[in-house]
Amino acid sequence: MKIRFILLATVIIFFLCLPSCSINKMAMNMVADALTGEGNADVFTGDSDPQLVGDAIPFAIKMYEALLSQNPTHQGLINTTGSMFVMYANAFVQGPAEMLPRVRYEERLAAIVRAKNLYLRGLALLYRGLDLKYPGFSGAYTEGRFPSILAKMKAADVPALYWSAAAGLSAFSLNPFDMELGIRIPEFYALVERAYELNPNFNSGALDEFLLLFHGSVPAAMGGDPSRIETHFQRALEKSGGTSAGVYVSYAQTVCIPAQDYDRFKEMLETALAIDIDANPSNRLVNVISRQKARYLLDNAAFYFIDIGDDDWGDDEDW
Repeated sequence: MKIRFILLATVIIFFLCLPSCSINKMAMNMVADALTGEGNADVFTGDSDPQLVGDAIPFAIKMYEALLSQNPTHQGLINTTGSMFVMYANAFVQGPAEMLPRVRYEERLAAIVRAKNLYLRGLALLYRGLDLKYPGFSGAYTEGRFPSILAKMKAADVPALYWSAAAGLSAFSLNPFDMELGIRIPEFYALVERAYELNPNFNSGALDEFLLLFHGSVPAAMGGDPSRIETHFQRALEKSGGTSAGVYVSYAQTVCIPAQDYDRFKEMLETALAIDIDANPSNRLVNVISRQKARYLLDNAAFYFIDIGDDDWGDDEDW
């Protein structure tokens, strides 16, 4: 798979140097289809080395953008590039920033600002793709036409709906005082709800984990419903076959910390750390990153809980 990816990258560079013509466009379409087809994401998500993937993704994003400049309406390229902006922002910008020692405040803040900008770039691209398929999509929510457009969507649109919602809500979470994004929370929630209607089993429980986070983090006045947390938690576990460390980390952060339930928090994170990263090869990278987050949260539990044992206090440099 990796060899094929390298060969395709070489072909891309070659074709970008050719003059514009119908043969070139056909070749570009073939390359775009090959790079965005089912299973190609495993080149990244199936890797066990986060640093290797983190270093490679920016090049991949720019390569996809180069392809998009030649074929701006290719849905596969739009969705792949948009989702990669979101994945990179979350796993390799926001995630590491949140685990920096708090004395490195300025560095953390700069990374958070960068992550938000990357989320918004992904959102804009994903919305452009949905606009191409469903003209008027971007303004439909404010104009009251959102339900009718969402009703037209098919199962093939679920990835775009999921990543769009993830991009918008993640960007807002980094700056809850951004009212321009805040008023769009119901819009983003409608996207993931429609995705759930079309394919509730998408990506082995990814939608349930998303909804677990949403209902655990968003106030009731903005659509959150704590009574749905346990349902989505159990469904996420079932659909992932218990092989997703991220589900346990999400529950620990979203439920256990606000409830100040340290024992349950510790149980969730120790379960995450015990997940075999090879049990689900296509999700290996996500599990490695989730286990890193679990380790960080356990080591710094004293920052999140008022009353825990002395043995659970983190190092002084984290404060």
